Amino acid sequence: MNKEKIWLSSPHMGGTEQDYIKQAFDKNWIAPLGPNVNGFEEDLKSYLNSFPQEDELEESYVAALSSGTAALHLALIILGVGAGDEVLCQSMTFAASANPIAYLGAIPVFIDSERETLNLSPIALEEAIIDRIAKGKTPKAIIAVHLYGMPYKVEEIKNISKKYNIPVIEDSAEALGSSYKGQKCGTFGDMGVLSFNGNKIITTSGGGALVTRNNVSKQKAVYLATQARDDAPHYQHSEIGYNYRMSNISAGIGRGQMEILDKHVALRREMNEFYKNLFASIDGVEVFKEPSKEYFCNNWLSIISVDKTQTNGISSESLRLWLEKENIESRPLWKPMHLQPVFAASPFYGSGISEEFFENGLCLPSGSNLTDDDRNRIESSIRKCFKS
Repeated sequence: MNKEKIWLSSPHMGGTEQDYIKQAFDKNWIAPLGPNVNGFEEDLKSYLNSFPQEDELEESYVAALSSGTAALHLALIILGVGAGDEVLCQSMTFAASANPIAYLGAIPVFIDSERETLNLSPIALEEAIIDRIAKGKTPKAIIAVHLYGMPYKVEEIKNISKKYNIPVIEDSAEALGSSYKGQKCGTFGDMGVLSFNGNKIITTSGGGALVTRNNVSKQKAVYLATQARDDAPHYQHSEIGYNYRMSNISAGIGRGQMEILDKHVALRREMNEFYKNLFASIDGVEVFKEPSKEYFCNNWLSIISVDKTQTNGISSESLRLWLEKENIESRPLWKPMHLQPVFAASPFYGSGISEEFFENGLCLPSGSNLTDDDRNRIESSIRKCFKS
């Protein structure tokens, strides 16, 4: 008998999503507008703005959109990025972080990772800025990613942003529920991006959101996301617009998912502890963890790094193939963008840290809906692999 597949990160419903969808059907709110969209935006806004009481931080606003990629695209537009401009972008990330730069005819300049968080290296970032300015091209924006839910080096990146007056787009697509010093990821940059794709910490089936620092920018995003229709009784357009708004049905799923977000984060963090305990007795394997108590990672995906010189030749790819035979999904870390054929001509600054982790890293099943039986299978398979 074939074993049931254990997925890397599958959708996990909480039970109330259908209530919100039923309300939309009962009241015929099936279009890409309606009370669920407004409600979902308010739910996200309240969650992101729940800072520690002693902090007085700038309030965030949220526009619900069709995808995180759409949110990145609109963020670049609102920040004035156009054809020929340069945008600094973390290299170790999913392609959606970089593709919107190309949509606008702008040029991505890729930056290496640092070892503690695997995110944007402040050292390589500043080196790139100084060099691009010397070449006569001051970058128009910085795209920094909270990879696998791990907050990037917030203070260092913010200081560089202020020093050179270059705005930060905070790609928090993988980091809803993560925080740094108690402040929620998604609220650090000049613009923030969230994703609710099917494999994320919560899902709307497909969808995303743009997080802004003021309501003016939010309304600009909504305007562009609804075909940039002018305020007129007829259809009139003074700017190019997009069909990027989230539907009321999708937002209904999101409202139900928000009710169990913190529970899902806790369950994924438990999976990360499971892997720490599992690999504690296996030489040559390191489970990625927070650099300090200031970082709170949602552990969207738990990742490991395998040193095959200490594992009798077993590599991350050996383990992936072993798990695949057991019908357990795992996946290499993101292939850095500067190694992708489509971006082969783009500049890159760094020392190869992202390449090293791509070569030796592996994402393991991390879903909030994994069972004890799943964990037993995963542990048994991994132990057999390293004993082989």
